[in-house]
Amino acid sequence: MTLFEIDFIRFGVKDAIDVAIVSFILYQMLKLIKGTRSAQIMVGLLLLAGVAFVSFWFRLEALTWLFSNLATFGLIVLVIVFQPELRNVLARFGQNRLMRRLMPLEGQRAIDEVSRAALRLSELNYGALIVIERRTGLRNFAESGKQLSARLSWETLVTLFTPYTPLHDGAAIVSGDYITAAACSLPLTTNQRYRKLFGMRHKAAIGVSEVSDAVVIVVSEETSDISIAFNGTLDSNIPKSEFKERLAGYLEQ
Repeated sequence: MTLFEIDFIRFGVKDAIDVAIVSFILYQMLKLIKGTRSAQIMVGLLLLAGVAFVSFWFRLEALTWLFSNLATFGLIVLVIVFQPELRNVLARFGQNRLMRRLMPLEGQRAIDEVSRAALRLSELNYGALIVIERRTGLRNFAESGKQLSARLSWETLVTLFTPYTPLHDGAAIVSGDYITAAACSLPLTTNQRYRKLFGMRHKAAIGVSEVSDAVVIVVSEETSDISIAFNGTLDSNIPKSEFKERLAGYLEQ
């Protein structure tokens, strides 16, 4: 079915679907690299693309030859440079709501492992800050800590937050079924409501939940209470018997 036609150009339903899919993929990739070092690389690539267009348009032979040769291996270079972002984009598609319904076991395993870790950390009186990444990329915060690629397990999380170990300070970031970083720095909330009521871990949890859609678990070192920060609010002193169910509810939002 043709939607409109201008001279020899025909634009149909199939073309609209094609453009919509490409636009969605590009939007997700730009959203993912926003605020990271890769955004600067993208600006540089766009400038190069502009120079290439000018060279082809005005038939500048030397520049045209240069960019033609660069194009032969440019795709390989892009894959290498943006490998972490491409991996995260693919992970995003696997973590959307439709895929979670089709493959619920993977998400359920993450809930099981994080819940078990939080309860164990509470029993041990170990302070902890666990950030569960959702649709908004947290790479800029992950880069402030120690990069990991550890399979998610409750034992690993408990080990990371054991006092006096090198990575126990800061936040651990969980993405999908992996712990991607530890000892990460997070922004503190400026909300006056929480200024005097909570310590640094809680303020950091609320702070990162204000600038992303992450679900953040906080275990208090002083009281052993477990809290969840989401969308700039703190659900504190959650009964341990309800924690797993409450966490699953936040992750479904």
